[in-house]
Amino acid sequence: MLWFLHMEKKNKKIALLGAESTGKTTLCQQLAKHYHTLFVPEYARDYFNIHDINNYTIEDLDIIAKEQIELENQYITKANKVLICDTTLLTIKIWSLHKFNTVSDFISNSMPQMNYDFYLILNNDVAWIEDNQRKGKTIRDHIFEMNQTELDKINANYSILKGINQNRLDNAIAMIDLFLNSQSKN
Repeated sequence: MLWFLHMEKKNKKIALLGAESTGKTTLCQQLAKHYHTLFVPEYARDYFNIHDINNYTIEDLDIIAKEQIELENQYITKANKVLICDTTLLTIKIWSLHKFNTVSDFISNSMPQMNYDFYLILNNDVAWIEDNQRKGKTIRDHIFEMNQTELDKINANYSILKGINQNRLDNAIAMIDLFLNSQSKN
């Protein structure tokens, strides 16, 4: 009788980054539907539904980061080939730098362990939509540049996503498919 070692294929993690009101959550939902998989929601939204977004601390960001990590760990094993992530610790790091000019040890030490296979940075070419949690209308370009700078520092595999409505979704699918096809050839 022959025994074969069955290697379980690792699900790929695709992260969406961008400034506020660039359509990350909507796009995550659309991509999860397209790829018949799951997306990890942004825990910060839930957190700030019950905590004051105007008076948060670095400790609050650590709580959000821990919960975001936990959600990713829960979802990754249930995903179908790809897991779409509505945010990463990089977003939390950027907001920490923006508000406090520093980043906690927890977030700094956890970031290298949170590996993503591919990132999409959403361009600011969609209209701003106001809601009670959004505070960064005037710094959208700065946040975009910080995302790109941070990904360049770690030599991450990413693309910049442009377009609105169906065009944005089509562009995202094309970029992800190109990435996935390149991975299947390796």
